Amino acid sequence: MTTTADKAQTLAALYDAPEILRVVNIWDVVSAQAIAALPETRALATAGHSIAATFGYADGQIPRDLMIDFVGRIAAAVELPVSADLDDGYGDAGETTRLAIGVGVVGANIEDRLKPLADSVAQVEAIVKAGEAEGVPFVLNARTDAIVRGGDKPLADKLADAVERGRAYLDAGAKAVFVPGILDAEATRTLVDGIGAGKVSVIGLPGALTAAEYEALGVARISYGPTTQRVALTALQDVATSLYADGVIPEGTRALN
Repeated sequence: MTTTADKAQTLAALYDAPEILRVVNIWDVVSAQAIAALPETRALATAGHSIAATFGYADGQIPRDLMIDFVGRIAAAVELPVSADLDDGYGDAGETTRLAIGVGVVGANIEDRLKPLADSVAQVEAIVKAGEAEGVPFVLNARTDAIVRGGDKPLADKLADAVERGRAYLDAGAKAVFVPGILDAEATRTLVDGIGAGKVSVIGLPGALTAAEYEALGVARISYGPTTQRVALTALQDVATSLYADGVIPEGTRALN
């Protein structure tokens, strides 16, 4: 039987591999199982925004106990390592990590929300210590909001903030640094040069680079956040419009549920 610690080690190795880790974000058990069934899938990552929307909450507003229960259901339904979006740690990132490990989650994105750097570093240290206490090498993809919450600062200043925070998070034990935002090649090079090759995690959004382009620049991981749920909901709404117009369910629809 594969243990939680084994799955954490597997996830860490995927970050260390020369190939970029591509994770297609999921938001419930059936979406997790559908993606896990693909031979290309090596690990799963939940989208916190999507899970919150599933339960009728705004992003970042879903209660911790509900989020932990739900990511645990996902982790129990698949054999692959699962990393969870755990917002900002719900006020106690160490305890949130302990709870996540308890339901089989082996990694996480946890946001800094541009709190003072010392506080954010202490949060990373608490997450790492929680994993150590549980005997699990928890894989923290420490998120800095330096770009998405940087306001009117020049991009160069936002990137410098991301580098400063990212290096501090790595020193505190994070596995990688997640810098959300639409990053072109120049911005990505700045982050990789400053934080380290194989240490930067990005999000694939419309207007961003491809996974292969990010891989060539030394990025460790790419995820897609809530956009995968938006694609699914767009397909649902489109087929509903067709059905209202006297259409039929498209041939080739797979029985994935």
